[in-house]
Amino acid sequence: MTTHATPAVVRHHTVEIDGQKVFYREAGDPANPTLVLLHGFPSSSSMFRNLMRDLGDEYHLVAPDHVGFGQSAMPAVDAFPYSFDKLTEVTLALLDTLGLDRFALYIQDYGAPIGLRIAAAHPERVTAIVSQSGNAYLEGFTPFWDILFAHAKDRETHEPEVRKLFEPEATHWQYTHGVPADRLDRVAPDTWTLDQAYLDRPGNREIQLQLFWDYQFNLDGYPAFQEYFRTHQPPVLLAWGEHDEIFGPDGARAYLRDLPDAELHLLDAGHFALESHGPEIAALIRDFLTRQLS
Repeated sequence: MTTHATPAVVRHHTVEIDGQKVFYREAGDPANPTLVLLHGFPSSSSMFRNLMRDLGDEYHLVAPDHVGFGQSAMPAVDAFPYSFDKLTEVTLALLDTLGLDRFALYIQDYGAPIGLRIAAAHPERVTAIVSQSGNAYLEGFTPFWDILFAHAKDRETHEPEVRKLFEPEATHWQYTHGVPADRLDRVAPDTWTLDQAYLDRPGNREIQLQLFWDYQFNLDGYPAFQEYFRTHQPPVLLAWGEHDEIFGPDGARAYLRDLPDAELHLLDAGHFALESHGPEIAALIRDFLTRQLS
């Protein structure tokens, strides 16, 4: 008889960080190795709901919602300094509040510049990195970014076109582009419906516009991220959608320049690979962390 691990219970918490409500999901025993899961745009910690159940038998998992996303606070854009530096500061304060001194990082999309800021500043705290469309190299940018980089230089001219990225069609596309036809039925419609509901809250699009504009400064941090890779050689697993049209697979391959021992897996998937390839990614992570953290 085949035995299967019982899916872990996912718990939901809110704490106050720097005067802001920060929501996070947690699964597993805190005595086990910790994996911190950092989500991207336009998602929330909900993107990790299944992965946390899959890995919570062996690992302690913590997945926050960034301020302005999900169930965390959403102060108005003129009441909070929305930037990736600030989101990193809040995330680090959360980890300190929870007493997490050593942890692996799962970085996806926006989670990459946040997680890699933490890793580069505190390399002694990071045990390993899992990057799923978590860019750290210029090679990862696709034509999707042309309008965003134009907006960074001239917000007023390009804002109308950038605002189209907040429409339901664009959110649905993020989840379905690059997904093979025989896997589309694995992508739950709840995913883009929930993300769209968060985007449609009054004031949220102004927040997202500000973060789109601020994204340009993440590129200034890439040399420091790459120097961290070269100097500290952290264990890195790259589980990346080969058909991702937001952060292309060249961004995954680029890691190997500075991390020749990184483990690269290009999946038959798009940007939100956990939705179509969740069990495969969970198996890759379990194997990787078992070897790296033993």
